[in-house]
Amino acid sequence: MNDMKKLKRNAIKCNSCGEIIESVHRHDFKFCKCGRVAVDGGLDYLRRCYTETVNDFTELAEYCDEDEKEA
Repeated sequence: MNDMKKLKRNAIKCNSCGEIIESVHRHDFKFCKCGRVAVDGGLDYLRRCYTETVNDFTELAEYCDEDEKEA
């Protein structure tokens, strides 16, 4: 049995500039416009980068429901 959740969306919101950034494919590394946070990994993995603390961003990642994984 595989308990791994399948990513549906890999995104964060910068708590400084308010920009929402999303990584849509593997190695799609993107910074927000103020350069305070970044996102990477597409739907393969989550990578978060921040300049000071994890509170620099709001997590917006979404996962597939069990039914969607089998479809």
